[in-house]
Amino acid sequence: MDRRSLARRERVALVETMRDTGPDAPTLCEGWTARDLAAHLVVREARPDAAAGVVLPALSARLETLRLRESQRPWEELLDSIASGPPWYSPLRLADSLANTAEYLVHHEDVRRAGEGWSKREFDSRDLARVWTLATIVSRSRLRKVPARIDLSVPRGPSTPRPGVDARAATAAAPVSTGAALAPLVTVVAEPVELLLWIFGRDRVDVEVSGAQRGIDALDAVGRSV
Repeated sequence: MDRRSLARRERVALVETMRDTGPDAPTLCEGWTARDLAAHLVVREARPDAAAGVVLPALSARLETLRLRESQRPWEELLDSIASGPPWYSPLRLADSLANTAEYLVHHEDVRRAGEGWSKREFDSRDLARVWTLATIVSRSRLRKVPARIDLSVPRGPSTPRPGVDARAATAAAPVSTGAALAPLVTVVAEPVELLLWIFGRDRVDVEVSGAQRGIDALDAVGRSV
């Protein structure tokens, strides 16, 4: 059976959601409407020379200039550009699954969860395993300087993705620790998608943080937003 990658499915789903909400809908990206977010996605894929501005301050002004220019295009043109995927010359075309799974899943939820009445979606075990891997890789990178030992795990019990199935079993997810073993211990319990959103700084998430207050304070002091 032909099964499109999670990155491709989230791209299609995000475009559909944006068509429903319209260009002026709010998002969880502070100060950005759906139009602003769409323009960002187009520039990120079509202008690799400027996309590094996401992480390199020296290029951020160039990236913002291009994003503002792109945002002036007709709404349907922006959505069509996203739906068609990276242009042939973009490195992201060859690395779509690797580079875009988290990008499109997180930004899709940015649009969904900014509205009223949203609910968590269900994903199958293969998708959850993929998201758990991504979330823990990003967590190790972003939390490496936190002076605390942070244990990441999925919940057990009624909050599992399918009735009667334990989330840990569904994702083959083992607990993951970051930080020094003797540092204050903080436990973060979240389903894979919730953990991914949390580590990218989103606040409309279902995440349980507990443990040593000194460690929690250290975690809170580290910016996770992008």
